[in-house]
Amino acid sequence: MSALKDKYINPLTDFGFKKLFGTELNKILLIDFLNQILPEKHRIKDLSYARNEQLGLNELDRKAIFDLYCVGESGERFIVEVQKAKQNFFKDRSIYYASFPIQEQAQKGDWDYQLEPVYTVGILDFIFDDHKSDTELLHIVELKNQRCEVFYDKLKFIYIELPKFKKEEDELETQFDKWLYVFRHLSNLQDRPRKLQDRIFQKLFEAAEIARFSPEERDAYEDSLKYYRDLKNVVDTSREEGILEGIEKGIEKRNVEIAHKMKEKGLSNSEISEMTGLSDDEINDF
Repeated sequence: MSALKDKYINPLTDFGFKKLFGTELNKILLIDFLNQILPEKHRIKDLSYARNEQLGLNELDRKAIFDLYCVGESGERFIVEVQKAKQNFFKDRSIYYASFPIQEQAQKGDWDYQLEPVYTVGILDFIFDDHKSDTELLHIVELKNQRCEVFYDKLKFIYIELPKFKKEEDELETQFDKWLYVFRHLSNLQDRPRKLQDRIFQKLFEAAEIARFSPEERDAYEDSLKYYRDLKNVVDTSREEGILEGIEKGIEKRNVEIAHKMKEKGLSNSEISEMTGLSDDEINDF
């Protein structure tokens, strides 16, 4: 089905996620969502978007590209990402990415090493293999000692396994429930549900309405939605056949195809890299 036949965008696509949560115009949406999962002492009143591409301290370090990277008004750092498919060493990748907001806080000269909190938030369109039998869908990971006491409270990893969220509209109780319902069902809705009538969701539905997009935005969303659906097909096919090894190759092949199309449309290397994860060298080889 064409994206233009849907009324609202899919927030799990790259374009949809950044359109709804990655702009100054809509940052109130990101603030409200994050405040449902953050501890009370770190609730956000305001935030600013930082460069979502982080470079290592030397050329040997790999480049890290986040979906969203922002800083709270009190200095907290937030990496917010949508992960659409299982990935080898996903947890390792999360740790590696979290190291960049830590390192960037270093100060020249006499510095006491005091750090601002760093949060990695992962919205997962899959279930961890080691949590398949758990009903818990929200995982908050901290550094603890041998007595399971929090040893360091400024580094947290928060993961949400979306496929475990099964509530229907009449079962929505909390603001967190409502946000998860949006992530799961927004693109299938034709009207705003009765439980999502408050102001924050009015803002969301206005921003998500495809009819309000420019022609360029519609084209970009069509490409992003096609990539999302192709990726899900690769994953679903691999799962049905019991072959998980082909997932990464399928994703890589599709990334190259998308990059070719974006380059033909005149998009910059940085825009292509942000969408596909390909390096400048890989893009220049086309």
